[in-house]
Amino acid sequence: MKLETRGRYFYLDKEPFFWLGDTAWLLFSRLSREEASAYLKNRAGKGFNVIQATLVHHGGFATLDGKKALTDDDFARPAREGYWEHVLSIVREAASLNMFMALLPSWGSFAKNGQLNRDNAAVYVRFLAETFGGEENVIWLLGGDVRGDAAKDVFELMGNEFKRLCPERIVGYHPFGRCDSSMWFKDSPWLDFNMFQSGHRDYTQQFLGAWDDNDVFYGEDNYNYVLNDLKNCPDKPTLDGEPGYELIPHGLHDPTQPRWLAHDVRRYAWWSVLSGAAGHTYGDNSIMQFYKPGFKGSYGPLNTWGEALNDPGSGQMRHLKELMLEYGFDSGEEASRYVAANGERHFHKVALLTSKGFIAYSPEGESIRVNVAALPFKAPVCTLLDPVSGAKGYVGRLEKTADTLIPFPDRRDGTQDWAVMIGEADA
Repeated sequence: MKLETRGRYFYLDKEPFFWLGDTAWLLFSRLSREEASAYLKNRAGKGFNVIQATLVHHGGFATLDGKKALTDDDFARPAREGYWEHVLSIVREAASLNMFMALLPSWGSFAKNGQLNRDNAAVYVRFLAETFGGEENVIWLLGGDVRGDAAKDVFELMGNEFKRLCPERIVGYHPFGRCDSSMWFKDSPWLDFNMFQSGHRDYTQQFLGAWDDNDVFYGEDNYNYVLNDLKNCPDKPTLDGEPGYELIPHGLHDPTQPRWLAHDVRRYAWWSVLSGAAGHTYGDNSIMQFYKPGFKGSYGPLNTWGEALNDPGSGQMRHLKELMLEYGFDSGEEASRYVAANGERHFHKVALLTSKGFIAYSPEGESIRVNVAALPFKAPVCTLLDPVSGAKGYVGRLEKTADTLIPFPDRRDGTQDWAVMIGEADA
């Protein structure tokens, strides 16, 4: 179970690996062993293959029965039993389900406030390497919703130590909202792949007071992070590690705002992947915090984590993953140049050209005009895909014209996205 990077993509035992992640930050403290097992089996059944979870998320981090991660909240003094045995059992069950665990050593606030520092970080990394070094399904994910320059020396130390002690494991960095790991660690030898957090703001929310500490604002257009990384870091995979979570309020902090829905999370996934991302991470408001009675919820959760397991967006991510593997996405290049009269914002269409076909996505179901004459197919045929159900429909042979109109069926439920695939007739 060897996961590695080569160029812009991940490979598992030398076969292309599409990162389909789920966000489970509080998995180890909020769920019992039995609940964690139910969660993992649900996600494995939906095609997820990476689970992002935090090892120490806040002070006093502990399991449900009080087993603490750290003694006196000191990173140089990890508790030697109880909590870490709980974590290890979950990591191993994930492996039995062919899933990787992207483990965040701590939430970024600890490094930002100095509680995790150069002195104790080295001790902590050694402990983690000793505890999880033999687990082949571990990915190390530094950061944790924090800018890299908040404690760059600490993150550099940790990254280098993980690479020295766990050379077979890949290492990434989860950044602050509207940021990208490449902003600070582009040339760091320990960084195996880039991750950006397109975040939870909509087009109208560029300025939200105290949270405005970043000059970059693409609104909802997460594909721009991908295009930037492919230009500036063409030798590394990149992916959106935190787009808008399903059913979280726009902008996070005001529960009276509209919520991101399944249509939105599909759009983020298809936009970034067809622009060249090596995968995508989904998130759900209730599941990322494992909200349930007896715990204070953040960001206005509408239901418990158990009820949220089957929120529709989570079941729709696999259709993108399966299509990318079918079409050899690791041979792909961003191909929106073949789309004529492209739109802006929600009407922007993205496209990917691989060795097996051309794939384009229309977020609002608008007809797509494609320069079929320029595509490398002698006898092009067209197939449609419904991103909600994964169902495909054969359309037929296309003429080799420079302005081919491809219409999509209407839907009455307001979720109008469609994908089109064009390939060789005898492929």
